[in-house]
Amino acid sequence: MSLGGDDGYGGDYGQDPIRTGGASPRGHLTRTHLPEGDDDPFAPPRRGTTRPGKPSRNLVTVVGVVVLLIAAIAFANRDDGKNSSDSGTDNDSNTSANSRATAPTGERPVEGKDDATGIASGFAKTEQGAQSAAANYAVALGSADMLNRDRRHGIVSQAFTSAAAGPLQGKLDQAYSTETLRKIGLDANGKAADGMTYISRTVPVGTKITKYATGTATVAVWCTGVFGTVGEGSTNPVTNDWITMTLKLRWTGNDWKAESFSQQDGPAPVNSDRTASTADEIAKAVEEYGGFTYAR
Repeated sequence: MSLGGDDGYGGDYGQDPIRTGGASPRGHLTRTHLPEGDDDPFAPPRRGTTRPGKPSRNLVTVVGVVVLLIAAIAFANRDDGKNSSDSGTDNDSNTSANSRATAPTGERPVEGKDDATGIASGFAKTEQGAQSAAANYAVALGSADMLNRDRRHGIVSQAFTSAAAGPLQGKLDQAYSTETLRKIGLDANGKAADGMTYISRTVPVGTKITKYATGTATVAVWCTGVFGTVGEGSTNPVTNDWITMTLKLRWTGNDWKAESFSQQDGPAPVNSDRTASTADEIAKAVEEYGGFTYAR
């Protein structure tokens, strides 16, 4: 959901705040999204070019990595015939956490979650924690809940500092005016007509720290997302866009909170020729597939 330009709160709220497609700036794309706490430290290697008749160096690397992974898994699960009763020792006490194939690594991303909004909280006072906070706030700011006044106020109160929340709520109330919502087929409460469902889901692809100091951070979050209205007769079909949302954060109340945010389009990849799903398939997917807590 596009909220405008770069005035620190997302742009000119006299314009249509509903996103209409776009993309976001380049960054170091190292963000990992976790299904409530599990991470995947492996990412597929980039494909390289090859000369005719010769395997690429990247292909050899991929094969090597796969072989090593298979060997590591086999080693981790092998039964060497020794157990605590045979050796008189406790295997668990002699095995470090780092040697366990499925052991989690890094800092715990969050301590809790707000019951009313579902936004994660308790981020670490580190660059990693700031990026996690920014990614989760970007998801909330790009959600369909932003179209409902009460839920929007709850999101702003949870994600922003107390000094920033009040003024921002007023700006967003103007941006999501009854007239603006009417233009996309929604009522004053951000609800679609009977038989219709408005969808807006934002998915962080990566984050980068652009500025960091004790107690403050500026984080850019590269996102993709889907938005639009599903239902028979919809004139606002579900489509996707690419944006970069930049949030200025401050450490306050033992957590990272946003002071302001802005948004710009891109970077966007070339669209594939994949056949689009039906509106019913999209609606069902949004209902059945839950979102993630995002963590560095």
